[in-house]
Amino acid sequence: MCACLALMLSACGNTSADSKQKDGAGKSGGKGGRGGAQMTIPVAVAKAEVRDLPVLLNGLGSVEAYNTVAVKSRLDGQLIKVNVKEGQEVKQGELLAEIDPRPYEVQLSQAQATLFKDQAALKDARLNLQRFQELFKDGVIPKQQFDTQGSLEAQLDGAVRADQAQVDTVKLNLVYTRITAPVSGRIGLRQIDVGNMVHAADPNGLLVITQLQPIAVIFSLPQDNLQAVSQHMNKGRLPVDAFSRDDQTKIATGVLTTIDNQIDTTTGTGKLKAVFENRDRSLWPNQFVNVHLLLEVRKNNTVVPSAAIQRGPQGTYVFAVKPDKTAEMRNVTVSFSQGNFVAISQGLQPGDVVVTDGQDKLQPGTHVEIRGAAGQNGSSGQTGEGQTQ
Repeated sequence: MCACLALMLSACGNTSADSKQKDGAGKSGGKGGRGGAQMTIPVAVAKAEVRDLPVLLNGLGSVEAYNTVAVKSRLDGQLIKVNVKEGQEVKQGELLAEIDPRPYEVQLSQAQATLFKDQAALKDARLNLQRFQELFKDGVIPKQQFDTQGSLEAQLDGAVRADQAQVDTVKLNLVYTRITAPVSGRIGLRQIDVGNMVHAADPNGLLVITQLQPIAVIFSLPQDNLQAVSQHMNKGRLPVDAFSRDDQTKIATGVLTTIDNQIDTTTGTGKLKAVFENRDRSLWPNQFVNVHLLLEVRKNNTVVPSAAIQRGPQGTYVFAVKPDKTAEMRNVTVSFSQGNFVAISQGLQPGDVVVTDGQDKLQPGTHVEIRGAAGQNGSSGQTGEGQTQ
């Protein structure tokens, strides 16, 4: 009996000792884990650098011909000749088409004949008026007869003036039978063929001339930007770049000419007009373009890539890499952004290394491993709208 009790007590003691030994080993392992090397996070970095940044405003626009003229006949007649081809470039005053002038030549002859007849009658009336004046002085004829002759002379003078006006009208119609280009530009598709009768009341006209050099672009900007644009216009000409629909290819460069006199209340935007020389014919009427308006170039900004900027409850911040390869969270003040770059007014100095990729795994004090060489801020290929913070 005593031997069995001794065996049970011995087993319990061994169990208690084993449990204490395991607990001790567990605590020792835990302390070693907390005191061991921390995890290193691979990140991409870039250096803050000094750079000049343009302030751009972006808008959507469409190209419009500088002048568009629907060439119409100013009188009725048969179209006998068209001197230009579709797509041809014409100069102002160049002959485009001719209308049969013969009916108007006949009208001119008739008007001139009437003028000659009335001129002869006027000449006779004036001679008689001079005779009646002498006879009236001598008391041969009464004053009433003299006054009647004076009235007849005035009536015939008016008739001669009217005849002359008719002659001038027919001569003008003869000029209108030769249709000339009112502006320089490109001929569009012809609306009517030779041999057809044309009328001054025809709605479509003969053809359309569009002036492509120069050419205009109408685009819109938010109303909040219009005051800044107006102020910069007072200082000088503002350059405007037209880009393709995907906003990747620069098409042409022009200058801003004017701001519309009212704001569209439905969209809260204002319209602006820019003019391009368009020497290479890269812009066509009704073409859709993206417009970049350059307001100014701000000098000597401390800039970092846009990817480095983080935002949270504590405000705008970046993760900077300290010399000991640990991450440090710094609050920064963004003055404005442009494309792939952000200008920092407070919080960073040129040469500071900031994290551009991998920030989601970082905490202050985290050890980092740099994947790329510092100082490469990335490409600035596509520019966006400059925004003042």
